[in-house]
Amino acid sequence: MRKPVPLFWRVSPLFVTAIVVVLFGVVLTAHAARTWPTYQSGSSGENVRSIQYMLVQRGYSLTVDGQFGSGTASVVKSFQSTNGLSVDGIVGPQTWEKLIVTTQNGSNGSAVTTLQRQLNAHGASLTTDGAFAPATESAVKSFQSSKGLSADGIAGLDTWSQLVGGSGSGGSNGDKLSQSQAASLLSSAGISVTSSGGCTDRNNASCTSLDQIRRGTIDGVIAFKNQSGCAITITGGTETGHAGGTYSHWNGYKVDVAHTTCVTNYIHSHFTYKGLRSDGAPMYDDVSGNRYADEGSHWDITYY
Repeated sequence: MRKPVPLFWRVSPLFVTAIVVVLFGVVLTAHAARTWPTYQSGSSGENVRSIQYMLVQRGYSLTVDGQFGSGTASVVKSFQSTNGLSVDGIVGPQTWEKLIVTTQNGSNGSAVTTLQRQLNAHGASLTTDGAFAPATESAVKSFQSSKGLSADGIAGLDTWSQLVGGSGSGGSNGDKLSQSQAASLLSSAGISVTSSGGCTDRNNASCTSLDQIRRGTIDGVIAFKNQSGCAITITGGTETGHAGGTYSHWNGYKVDVAHTTCVTNYIHSHFTYKGLRSDGAPMYDDVSGNRYADEGSHWDITYY
């Protein structure tokens, strides 16, 4: 006597197929919810620096400078080859998904350093020491909550996707901002901007312009205000009249900040003295490598 066929196996094959398709679609939808920016040779900014830090965490040797040059492209290709990805030297969604190192309370290393830098760029006030301690966990949870993510304090793919691709107003750290975008971000952070000419024209040396300033520069000065607790007044931006070069005012990497006792004391006590610049200005570097040069009436700050 034949045993009766279980009900499950008597279900229509089409019905079973439909269930599989739906479940597979749910997985794809969850994955597609993450958005990632694309970086390649010639790119620059904090997100490129994050790529470099992640590669270092994974055992690769390269200079972490926020510049996507030939050296970084070569290491990216090596990483892609090792992980079965298309070897094109371009960091897009598939490479990001393989590259990100998930960190949590107790983690240490370059992946934590870049996490702390990214959180600071989004308004936190962390010491970038590469140690995932309670303060970093708290900042991660706060960021996750602000983005509608599960606030578990673990910095995984969903959190990183928001850090590098979901920065909201103004875009990612390498992007250039308009005058109104930059002014809005600074005003919200309680940072004032003054101009000897009372203007914002980028082509007038008497003005203080924020037009075409890098998002990373704005985030950097906001983080400095939060960390120092000092009142910050910007007296120079992207306007003409400053020295040229790659990391220049005109290219959006620099701001001038008014000389105050609070600002000066904080820089002297928290940053590393690096000697005198060719024009005699004393130089100090913060823990992230950003440079603060004392030009007498103001601090000339470069955010790489």
